[in-house]
Amino acid sequence: MKATDKIDAREIRRKLGLNQQQFWSKLGVTQSGGSRYESGRNMPRPVQHLLRLVHVEQIDIAKVRKEDFEVVEYLKSHDSELFKSLKKQARAAKKG
Repeated sequence: MKATDKIDAREIRRKLGLNQQQFWSKLGVTQSGGSRYESGRNMPRPVQHLLRLVHVEQIDIAKVRKEDFEVVEYLKSHDSELFKSLKKQARAAKKG
């Protein structure tokens, strides 16, 4: 799934076998708010991004810290080749 793809939250939730409370609470969204999004109400972009990160990419956002982003941004801007190499190694390790 690309960041620009339309997200069908209900379909993702059902595939994961979660009820609305379980699914939406991981994003800091109430069950009733999530229900409205699943019924067609416009979902704010930050919620869409969180949904993709948490439920599609399977990232535990409770473990992500500001310092992690600072390191990534530093590597991207000051040593892009090292960043690319580390990214490639991390993907390989995840597969293997």
